[in-house]
This record gives sequence, structure tokens and C-alpha cells, in this order.
Amino acid sequence: MDEIQVQGTSVPALGLGTWQLTGETCRETVESALEMGYRHVDTAQAYGNERQVGLGIEAAAVDREDVFLTTKLDGSNRDERSVRRSTRESLNKLGTDYLDLLLIHWPNTPWMASLSETLGAMNDLVDEGLVRHIGVSNFSPSLLDEARDISAAPILTDQVQYHPYWDQRKLLDYCRIHDVLLTAYSPLARGGVLDDPALVQIGNRYGKSPAQVALRWLLQQDGVAAIPKASSREHLEANMAVFDFELTDAEIERIRDPSKVRTGVQFVRSQLPF
Repeated sequence: MDEIQVQGTSVPALGLGTWQLTGETCRETVESALEMGYRHVDTAQAYGNERQVGLGIEAAAVDREDVFLTTKLDGSNRDERSVRRSTRESLNKLGTDYLDLLLIHWPNTPWMASLSETLGAMNDLVDEGLVRHIGVSNFSPSLLDEARDISAAPILTDQVQYHPYWDQRKLLDYCRIHDVLLTAYSPLARGGVLDDPALVQIGNRYGKSPAQVALRWLLQQDGVAAIPKASSREHLEANMAVFDFELTDAEIERIRDPSKVRTGVQFVRSQLPF
């Protein structure tokens, strides 16, 4: 599995997203993914599946030190006391002594604690050894810049929606300049890439599916990791099989410039709660 070097840390380029995975399906998926070779697992307090993720990691024949494990603070856990309490609860559910990465899930709103208070508490957790790295999710370049100014500990990543229909070039440029990893969630546009004519055509040249082409497009960009969700063994294996081909510059640009109609449709779909 390819790794990305960011701020002196190795992060597996391809991870397993667990949004909407619950119960035994979640546990089995995490276990299977790790046994296949995945070494990057992403969850969140808001997903309600941290315990199942932890059981999956425990069941897999993989050392905890070899797994890059991420969770995210829920919106209700942003003041200093809640950050510390909820993170310890996450550690207990996940069955681990530390997190590789703790993220602020969404930007703080005016009725939450200040960004400074949240990041200050997260920095304390780093100092205590409970968290190795911190980061943010769904932050714009300006908010990411603010977070980097506030935090004593480096901001390792900004996890955002990124796929062929969601342009993140401005953020990616910022991240590359400041050695911040961009982690792409929903990299397959909630299935929107599966019938894209351009991706189908490009995939036919390499014997790959449109989903594999979309993932390759992301992972071929410097400083980008991807965390597609999958539950079946077939999809887990297919997502891993994206490191044995390389897109041309022309193909990368073609994927980067999809039809405006498909982009509009995917924007609407991205706003739906299901």
C-alpha cells in the first residue's frame, strides 16, 4: 500500500471510510479490510460505530502500531472539558491507548466553543500522548489558515469532500505549500462516478472500472489520500487495485473538467442526508 509523507509522518494513501457502517457489518468490514492490507481506518464520534471499528481492529491479525486510526470530534464536543471527555470515551470504544489522528469534524459555529479552545484542548491531548496528530475536516483554506495559526501542534490534514465533480484545487494548492495532507472523503461521489462516460472510456483502456479510475485520479495527485467507504469484499479489493496503472496528464485533465450537468447533479446529491 502506497504511503504519503507529510510533516515527517507516513500516512497510508488509501484508507477505509466507515460512515454509515454499523453493527456486525462494520466490525467484519474493518477486520476484512485490515487482513487484506488496508492500514488506514477512518471513523467519527458522530458515526456511532467506534466500538465496532475497535472490535474489527482487535479481531484482525494486525498490530495496532501498524494501523493509522482516525476519529473526529462531534459538534457537541468542542469545549475543553468535552474534547477531553469525549476523546477518552472514543479511546475506550476503539479499544486503544492512543489515536493516530483526531479531527475537528466540522468548523465551530458561533454557539460552540471557540476554535482556540477546541484546538487548545486537542493540543493538550497531544502533549499527554493520547493523540499523535490533530487535524480538521471540512475547513476552507481561510479557516485552515486560521487553525494553523492558532494551534501549537501542526495541523496534519484537512479532510474534505473531493472527487471529479467537486473542485478542491484552491485548497490543494494551499495544502501543498504548507505540507498539509488533503484527505478525500466521498471520493466516488456517492456512486456518481460509476456511469461517467469519460471514466468508463478511460477505464476500458486499463481494464479498470470507473470507480478505480476516479480513485487513481485522486491518489495520483501529490499530497492526496482517499478514504472510500466499502462493505463488500469485492469492493474492498477493487479499491486496493489502483496502484498498478497510471493515468496520463491528458486523462487527469479530462477527469478534472467534467460536464457542468454532472457536476450540478452531484452537488445536489451531496447535500442530501442519505
